[in-house]
Amino acid sequence: MKLQTAIDRVSLTEACHLAEQLDGKTDIIEMGTSLVKDYGNLAIEKLRGIIHHSELLVDSKTIDEGAYEFNQGFKFGADIITVMGAASYDTLQVCYEVSQQTNKTMMIDLLEVSDEKIKQILDFPQAIYTLHHSIDKKDQQDAVASVADFHQKFPQINRLAIAGGIDLKQATALAQQNLVEVVIVGSKITKASSMNEAVNEFMKEIKSYDSNNYERNK
Repeated sequence: MKLQTAIDRVSLTEACHLAEQLDGKTDIIEMGTSLVKDYGNLAIEKLRGIIHHSELLVDSKTIDEGAYEFNQGFKFGADIITVMGAASYDTLQVCYEVSQQTNKTMMIDLLEVSDEKIKQILDFPQAIYTLHHSIDKKDQQDAVASVADFHQKFPQINRLAIAGGIDLKQATALAQQNLVEVVIVGSKITKASSMNEAVNEFMKEIKSYDSNNYERNK
């Protein structure tokens, strides 16, 4: 399982400082939607110049003009870009085509997407589908239960991520469950009293279960 660390709702200067510290310590560094809206594609280029060891995900939450937004995002240095599952099938298709042509990755954000819509967008095998619990919701998701339920409904989806209030305990349980490819963590790392200690703790838990799963599956 990979750890994606989200940088959000900070200045570009602070984002660059955080990215520099996180580079190589987390699998994926996310440029959050707030940074996309505040600073645009030039911020992607700026972060790309800092990030040398981790992948860079741009959480653009594309809903239309998919080919343009994906081409621009990859041009400026993104490795992974998000598109909303609520977008039209045609938008998802062109985003996927651009991703495949550039040897990059499309992540589909399933925020508030119905099961019926998910059934219509299952034919993007190299895309990562993300279960996303809204930050605006007052309740806390049971990540492990959400993943188990989703996997039972849609076993054909092989690449799965989860986001929304994930703490170390949930990340550990998700790693043990061994059904998601990416766990997305934000403030539990970036707002921790020691970010370096926090990201190391998450990586240690995730990778220790990866090793255990590898030994069991040999």
